[in-house]
Amino acid sequence: MMDDSVFYSEFGKDIAHVLSIDPGLRLGEFAKFLDRSEDSALSTLAKISGLKIVKKFTINGEILKNLPYQLITEYKILPLSVDGNVIFLIVCWPLTDSQIKWITVATGFTVECSLGYPEAITKFIAESFGLSGVAAQSVDDEQRSESSENEDAIVIKFVNDLLKRCIGARATDIHFEPQRASLTIRYRVDGDLVIARVPDNLKKFQAAIISRLKIMARLNISEKRHPQDGKILFKMPQGTLDIRVSTLPTTYGESVSLRILANNSGPIGLEDLGLDQVRSKLVKSTLKQPHGIVLVTGPTGSGKSTTLSACLRELRVPNKRLMTVEDPIEYEIQGVNQTQVNPEIGLTFASVLRSILRQDPDIIMIGEIRDRETAEIAIRASITGHLVLSTLHTNDSVGALTRLRDIGVEEFLLSSAIRIIVAQRLVRKLCPHCSRKEDLQEVVRREMQEIFESDLSSAYVAHGCDHCDGLGYYGRVGIFEILDINDAIREAIVERKSESEIRTIAVQNGMLTLKSDVLSKIKDGTTSIDEAMRVIGH
Repeated sequence: MMDDSVFYSEFGKDIAHVLSIDPGLRLGEFAKFLDRSEDSALSTLAKISGLKIVKKFTINGEILKNLPYQLITEYKILPLSVDGNVIFLIVCWPLTDSQIKWITVATGFTVECSLGYPEAITKFIAESFGLSGVAAQSVDDEQRSESSENEDAIVIKFVNDLLKRCIGARATDIHFEPQRASLTIRYRVDGDLVIARVPDNLKKFQAAIISRLKIMARLNISEKRHPQDGKILFKMPQGTLDIRVSTLPTTYGESVSLRILANNSGPIGLEDLGLDQVRSKLVKSTLKQPHGIVLVTGPTGSGKSTTLSACLRELRVPNKRLMTVEDPIEYEIQGVNQTQVNPEIGLTFASVLRSILRQDPDIIMIGEIRDRETAEIAIRASITGHLVLSTLHTNDSVGALTRLRDIGVEEFLLSSAIRIIVAQRLVRKLCPHCSRKEDLQEVVRREMQEIFESDLSSAYVAHGCDHCDGLGYYGRVGIFEILDINDAIREAIVERKSESEIRTIAVQNGMLTLKSDVLSKIKDGTTSIDEAMRVIGH
């Protein structure tokens, strides 16, 4: 309970951006400002404000009647209890004198506050309040507004709050899935889907929610029989995010999927991806070559675009002209000329590439090699003095050679054009707050010996805590396998040796496989055995 001037005097005017955003998001921004964890930032906040911290709380439905819905959602506060003429609140951020005055006027109570974790408070609000704008326990149906204008405003606020909440939880995708009796909303965090906590009465507002999303994406709201694609530019405290929108007719209504593109985020260097020093050095030395092809392979969602963006940042120098052709542009990189394909008007990878070659590029990045024509243009560009970066959908590094052969690329071209092939996956990182080292059961030890050829007696295990939302994991890191196309591999390619033969030669020449890399991350506690098994397919 203080005036904002306390923060200005304590931290200076730079704190203004923290105080200007939603209370539910302020602690995260405050932690970034201090360059500390949220737990440490909350302790600092409590010390400055003189408020105690409440880590766990329960809310009685009857208590909610004492506080208007508008104040709960705007200030992100909840009533813990009432004692005489005092109402005890749990808040995401210390209230100002003006806010306390409004609460006193609205409730008739004197206000006492404690600090809580914003995530817990906002989740409770999302679970407890319907889209009609009132708490289900506290307001009679006849009190609810029947105005369509009010309903529209409520839906707009709900959609905006939901997007902010999911993005704040590090979501990469958000899915609105109509079912017979409900509208399910799920979002993907660290590769896994999580069910969003939403009001029970959401099905009633399904049409309005879907229409709101389509309006935001500038789609035709009257067209419900055909799929549509669009884009939302969504404002967040950290900047404007690019959200790709896809609609699809289903049995119980239109399904809407949102892909959140991290325009200005992503790793700065190759080391941030999870590459060790030896392999990072190999990639960097290859990127210094004046020509050739660098391929990144892996299934959908394995982080290929992120790796390419890190490579482009490594290559970005004033005396080099960098050009890309992508579908879509996931990372906007300053100083790089980026083009997005549009097959509907004939703007394909191959057609854009032909034009790019007339633009005097030094380095070209192709989002994906999908066909023979694109592959041939890429190889021709690499042979004529350009460094080319691209991706393929294959399971491992050696498989990329077979894939290119299958689409018609000659062996002598492969051996002369390609410099390295990077195969990768993403594994979830164990939450540092709750993971614990435990002895392995005998059956697990035998399985580790069989799959990884390693006699491992103990490993770190996921447990789950408030920090990781009970998942046991927080964030992801890459595991890599890099095939260096040296003389021995070139000879094997020209001689049309099999995948297994080329792999044997590569390992003999020092290539670390995906299994080897993930095993090292199990041993150092970065990830768990369960996660490793899930990702590498055992």
